[in-house]
Amino acid sequence: MTCEVTPHHLALTDAAVVGFDTNTKMSPPLRSEDDRVTLIGGALDRTIDAIATDHAPHHSDEKMFEYDRAPFGVVGLETALGVVLTSLVHSGAVPLARVIEMLTIAPARAFDLPGGTLTAGSPADITVFDPDREWTVDPQRFKSKSRNTPFTGWRLRGAVVATFVGGRQVFRAG
Repeated sequence: MTCEVTPHHLALTDAAVVGFDTNTKMSPPLRSEDDRVTLIGGALDRTIDAIATDHAPHHSDEKMFEYDRAPFGVVGLETALGVVLTSLVHSGAVPLARVIEMLTIAPARAFDLPGGTLTAGSPADITVFDPDREWTVDPQRFKSKSRNTPFTGWRLRGAVVATFVGGRQVFRAG
């Protein structure tokens, strides 16, 4: 058995839904602060194995409906690392090593994939990051074609510097 959690469920509560911004509409829905703290506890005690982005991009036209008619989902890929490092590591709630495990080794193990490690012979799928680089979430700068994020304007600490897939660099910041 395995269990995952998303960055947005680790960082946000149902208080974010006030005003019914459709960028806060996700499934499962955001819950109370007590629930958020329980999820963090599950990450610490290993009840929760992995952090998954739940990347669910939508065209802006789709999210322009009333809250109850708008689709569920938020862009998760571009903010995941910064949100998790800011909300968990830099707050002192979860050690960096545990967060890295939940983003790499644990998902690979859960799906019996050959990645998630730097062991010789493993796929060279690597994300290089600066855990202290500060940045402000601006969806207009996303590489994704979607902009539906509940983190617009958030100041995050922790940013991807480069990404390699199969040993080939596919992204470099700046």
